[in-house]
Amino acid sequence: MGNTAELLLDARCGVGESPVWSARHQALYWVDIPARRLWCWQAANGQSRFWEAQEQIACIALQAGSESHPHGRWIAGMEGGIALLTPADDGSLTVEPLAGVDHPQPGMRFNDGRCDRQGRFWAGTMVADMSLAAVQGTVYRLDGGPSRESLRATPVMPGFITPNGMAFSPEGRTMYLSDSHPQVQTVWAFDYDPDTGTPSNRRVFIDFKPLPGRPDGAAVDADGCYWICGNDAGLVHRFTPSGKLDRSLAVPVKKPAMCAFGGPGLDTLFVTSIRPGGDVSDQPLAGGLFALRPGVRGLDEPLGVV
Repeated sequence: MGNTAELLLDARCGVGESPVWSARHQALYWVDIPARRLWCWQAANGQSRFWEAQEQIACIALQAGSESHPHGRWIAGMEGGIALLTPADDGSLTVEPLAGVDHPQPGMRFNDGRCDRQGRFWAGTMVADMSLAAVQGTVYRLDGGPSRESLRATPVMPGFITPNGMAFSPEGRTMYLSDSHPQVQTVWAFDYDPDTGTPSNRRVFIDFKPLPGRPDGAAVDADGCYWICGNDAGLVHRFTPSGKLDRSLAVPVKKPAMCAFGGPGLDTLFVTSIRPGGDVSDQPLAGGLFALRPGVRGLDEPLGVV
């Protein structure tokens, strides 16, 4: 495998996003947003399956304490709010609403999201029609407890078109966030208070405009380096904690969407991708799931506390 991308599954996802490795299940889970699907690929045998929801699923995080469930339970950013998904062996998918949001205009949904190192779930919203360039996106934090009834989606950071690229440094004291819209193409870093879940001191981490591709989904490795998909460029970039471009790895599709470390040694970089409409004869594997071995290890993905 090495630095050459290996196709694991020709999933043909419209928008393959939010890959999460479950060590307990030794499987990768991810979503296809427009198809409303939660996908699973098992490392032991390469088998895959999916479950369908009634609305779009944009991002997921494995719920703490649910690892014994056959496929876990998943905190998810959906169209109208945050929900808990329970996929079953019989193919059914139970969706339990946790916290709704009041979108400022129609045609919005959640996009990128994940948990911080303490298990707080974060996710951002966007206007689905990116051609509108509407600055209506907000990044929310799921707060509340101990009862489900007290959960709420707290708006923390407004003013985005397409919030993306969320990640946290290994010690959890730096938060990364991008706006992947063509008009913005910037990744910011924040000081992050792990006790209160509060980001501050927003600063430019990467100006993507002179680089190949737009900033999409991201992951952080054990060295604290930030990996981010270069959408439209067929690349996955690695940046050092100082924001220096370290290297770029190629995938055989134009639109890699998000990456995640996994596998038994956390040394496999999984990459999901987008299959655009129209002629894809020049990239027949678009929408597939790929794997790279970049020679570095990742971090265990935090479990979501709800």
